[in-house]
Amino acid sequence: MAAPFEELDPLLHSQLRLAVMSLLLSVREAEFTFLKEKTGATAGNLSVQIGKLKDAGYLTMTKEFSGSYPLTRCAITPQGVAAFEAYVAALQRYLKPPDSA
Repeated sequence: MAAPFEELDPLLHSQLRLAVMSLLLSVREAEFTFLKEKTGATAGNLSVQIGKLKDAGYLTMTKEFSGSYPLTRCAITPQGVAAFEAYVAALQRYLKPPDSA
């Protein structure tokens, strides 16, 4: 059994990265502009945070063009889903630590 106060995934413990993962968990794939609008983040900050999630294998990013406009899509990976679920389970253990009796 895991310790009740195990270390939380530092990648998901960031507010913006957690928001991005939460959004992608519900929609599976989203355009960069959708994520920017929903999180209220600046384009630069969101881009950096998405890059960190991509490097960790938590999401994929594809870039294409729609006409002459760039279009970036992000999709959560199975590894990202597992990491998010483990993070939520760890938080739940923080909220309900075992009895100290």
